[in-house]
Amino acid sequence: MKKLILLVPLILTSCGSAEHEWAWYILSPNKVNGLTNLKFLLSGMGLTIYISVISIIISMFLGFVVAIPSLAKNKFLTYINIGYVEIVRAIPLLVLILWVYYGLPIMTGLSFSPFVSGIIALAISESAFQAEIFRAGINSIKKSQWEAGSSLGLTFYKRLRLVILPQAIKNILPALGNQFVYVLKMSSLVSIIGIADLTRKANELVVSTYRPLEIYTFLILEYLILILIVSFFVRKLEKRLKKDGNN
Repeated sequence: MKKLILLVPLILTSCGSAEHEWAWYILSPNKVNGLTNLKFLLSGMGLTIYISVISIIISMFLGFVVAIPSLAKNKFLTYINIGYVEIVRAIPLLVLILWVYYGLPIMTGLSFSPFVSGIIALAISESAFQAEIFRAGINSIKKSQWEAGSSLGLTFYKRLRLVILPQAIKNILPALGNQFVYVLKMSSLVSIIGIADLTRKANELVVSTYRPLEIYTFLILEYLILILIVSFFVRKLEKRLKKDGNN
């Protein structure tokens, strides 16, 4: 993937217009400074992927925990689920990131690093969507499956773990994959608190080169290629699950 990205400046070198003269030489792998700039930009990719993966894993756990009350017949527990989902979804992710990093230490006295703060905010924001995915997936399982587990003398949690979840996970895997793409894009917002991800690296390079158009165009291409690769595997997973379901 890195080799593919390195070819982009060469392809776009000939681009230009009457109003703006493109300066792709600042990202040309054939020039010392260009190669240095490329390596600097690409160095943020690993952290972007790492933050996204950790955030999606934590959000899946939180989302599942939040989704459990919605399965209960108790209206109070159901309202807890609805309240959490609606409140968290109503908070813009950027605002949540700033609040966790700057506001939470003032309220609790606990200070987190930018990296941890970014993951916490991403995980909390995404958990509301994950909760809805889990709720819909579990509710898609026929009632007879619950009754079958009950006839075997299984408790609610054993029925959920042994009978319902294995079937529900298969149904919601494509949706979880799509949410990973969403988190991957939204992770660019953590750059505002100083995390050296792809976006932060681009911002720093713009300050030193004064070429925002070229840098941010390349940044778009980085995210585009990264997300297209993830989307490819998500679609491949969907086709495989559909094929297995037909069999």
